Amino acid sequence: MLNSEILEIKKQFNHENCSITKVSGCYVDGEKTIKSKFTETFLCLPEEETFKYFDIFKKTLSGSIGKNLINMELPTASEVIGGTPEYLMQLRDSELKDETIIDEFYERMVQHYEHVGNYLVLLIYAAYDVPGKTKDKMQMEDASEEIYRYILCSICPVKLSKPGLSYHDDSNMIHKRIQDWVVDVPSNGFLFPAFNDRSADIHSLLYYSKNSEDINNDFVKNMFGCKSQMAAGEQKEVFQQLIETLGEGCEYETIKNIHEKINNLIKEHKTREIPEPLLLYKTEIKNILSDSGAKEESLVEFEQKFEKIAGEDTSLMANNIVNTRTFEVKTPDIVIKVNPDRTDLVQTKTIDSRKCLIIEINDKVEVNGISVTVN
Repeated sequence: MLNSEILEIKKQFNHENCSITKVSGCYVDGEKTIKSKFTETFLCLPEEETFKYFDIFKKTLSGSIGKNLINMELPTASEVIGGTPEYLMQLRDSELKDETIIDEFYERMVQHYEHVGNYLVLLIYAAYDVPGKTKDKMQMEDASEEIYRYILCSICPVKLSKPGLSYHDDSNMIHKRIQDWVVDVPSNGFLFPAFNDRSADIHSLLYYSKNSEDINNDFVKNMFGCKSQMAAGEQKEVFQQLIETLGEGCEYETIKNIHEKINNLIKEHKTREIPEPLLLYKTEIKNILSDSGAKEESLVEFEQKFEKIAGEDTSLMANNIVNTRTFEVKTPDIVIKVNPDRTDLVQTKTIDSRKCLIIEINDKVEVNGISVTVN
């Protein structure tokens, strides 16, 4: 799914556009025991409650694609009777009206989801009348293309509120506040089927993880049968390992050039208004290294170790492997952060037999917020 498609679904989470018909919940304690369940007609809930639910659903579709939101393909091998997608299809097609199907889903969820503490599983069913669009991407409200029927699952930790003092109206006194269990923002969730090309794609789902550094691959594999996905931090670590294959060729100027070239590719990608994230495969990364000054023998080493380090046919998301906001140079004693567009201001030079970083100063200089003069 693209950002525009995710935003289109999120816009349904308000009273004016709401297409949600049913909401179901399952409260699980730290011992993996189901404590309570409910299924309600969504718009029959008190209005103040629906606002809270809308916030949770929006959070389940928030963050960056490739970091918090990950497009996942459901494996073909499981698309037979009894396979992974079948229970998702049954759940969607039941419109959350069949308690047996809902209970089977909750049992599967409790079996595979590992969480320290209590949590709430929320399910909604919605039917979105997808409006058509003109060639200039303007929506035509009276021209429906299809009914996109979907389920959204939000997994929310339930935490004990913090202790403190509060005012008690009945006694007109300040007393210890009564602690209760509060539903937190979702830590994980998914949308099925995916809304690809503004249409239902039953072979894909959109997975959400609040923690972009730990997407809970065991849960993804066991619950959906999907392949393990590299988190954003893992992709950056893999890229750094690939760069280390340059060995002695891992020089400052080479790394600076690599950083610049990837950032330029990202900017070009945005300029061309390509909605899909920029992915770099083995060949693209090798070309970047070569154009940045890597030696031929280092490139041979890169070729030999790529599959071992990254895996066969692996792609890395460009935004995950470089920092687009700053270029950082770090030693044990100093840290220099530079605008990524002005890396030319930092040079390396040997002075009096000592290796030095030279920073060109062509503007005002501040020390702890105080403007200073540099002679």
